[in-house]
Amino acid sequence: MRSNKNNAIALAALASLTSTAALSAEPDAPESVWTTATLIDSRANMFHPALNHLTFQSLDKMFSTRAVAAASAAWQLEEAPLELDGTFTLEGEDVSLEEFLEGTTTNGLLVIKDGKIAYERYRNGLDETTPHAVFSVSKSILATLVGLAVEDGSIASLDDKVVDYLPALAGTGYEDVSILDVLRMRSGVDWEEVYEFGGTTQLTEVHDNALVGYRYRWCDYAVSSAEGKYEPGERFNYSTLDTSVLGCVLASAVGTTVAEYMTEKLWQPAGMEFDAYWIMDGPEPVGDEFYGAGFNATLRDLGRFGLMMLEQGEANGTQVVSADWVAASTVSDPGYERIADDATIGYQYQWWTFPDREAYSAIGINNQFVYIDPQSQTVIVKLSHTPNAQGWEEDTLAFFEKVSQLTP
Repeated sequence: MRSNKNNAIALAALASLTSTAALSAEPDAPESVWTTATLIDSRANMFHPALNHLTFQSLDKMFSTRAVAAASAAWQLEEAPLELDGTFTLEGEDVSLEEFLEGTTTNGLLVIKDGKIAYERYRNGLDETTPHAVFSVSKSILATLVGLAVEDGSIASLDDKVVDYLPALAGTGYEDVSILDVLRMRSGVDWEEVYEFGGTTQLTEVHDNALVGYRYRWCDYAVSSAEGKYEPGERFNYSTLDTSVLGCVLASAVGTTVAEYMTEKLWQPAGMEFDAYWIMDGPEPVGDEFYGAGFNATLRDLGRFGLMMLEQGEANGTQVVSADWVAASTVSDPGYERIADDATIGYQYQWWTFPDREAYSAIGINNQFVYIDPQSQTVIVKLSHTPNAQGWEEDTLAFFEKVSQLTP
């Protein structure tokens, strides 16, 4: 499956930066407690493989953040334990559950069946109160917020142009791009999601400047450097820059921060139990939430989010997101079932879809998943710390498919 995705590694907004060289802040970087040499060096090395299990649980110690506040009363989930017995496939070998979890460097696994917790496991210091990085799972969450903004009228139409909300992008590659185009990762803007650190790729440049050095925002790069390569809507190209622009559109449309909007419209109405947070691409007041990959939440709250999607936008008896938006964002439109003619996977509104079944998934680098299977009424959340961006995606998706078929 991985070979069908953009440049073979297109599931991420962050990447494995293992250089030990510190990046010093530029003279025009905002002065902040977050731009000390120690923290800049820490962010530059946040993907050290031996420490990922820890750093992915501790990004609020390394980045400026914005909180997403929990509900006053949590959505209580019943439990109906299910034995995950049998064997699972990992790198061509049959392995036990414990071997699979260890082999795929799992920090947390949650299985919800028929609305009840069937299996819940915390490993490597993660516990039920600790937010964990989800990386590009953030994209699917952001798309849900876009749906809420459409529903409340803050965004008039997905056919609106990006520049209707971000006039500063006039004259860039985003000038004729619609909100729908960026939702589908079909902006046509020239972008390569390639991780060649120590080099000069676009992703490296923006990562180093926006997330490590706090020199500028992701959307600042879009204003200064985004160039068109293809006609909008013409072809799929996985792009964290597209999601960053989408987030800036959302913030402009709703007139507040995405974190505040998310608290009011999603996190609290859905009955989330714990505060979550977004890491920032610069300290306040000049930074934004890192829309493409910066969200952090607890295992069980991510399960509640997946369950809300499974239940057509309803959470604990409250219709948080419309059923129409859930369907529109997770069921491929005709002609969009695959990201390329030879692909085995599709992409709708920032959700990965599967042409041969109803399941869909939010996926982030280093094996972060919120997997939803309406047919078997299953939600699976997996949080991990793989030593590289790709992880064991194909084996993990096969694991999810097998688990979803298990019955008490």
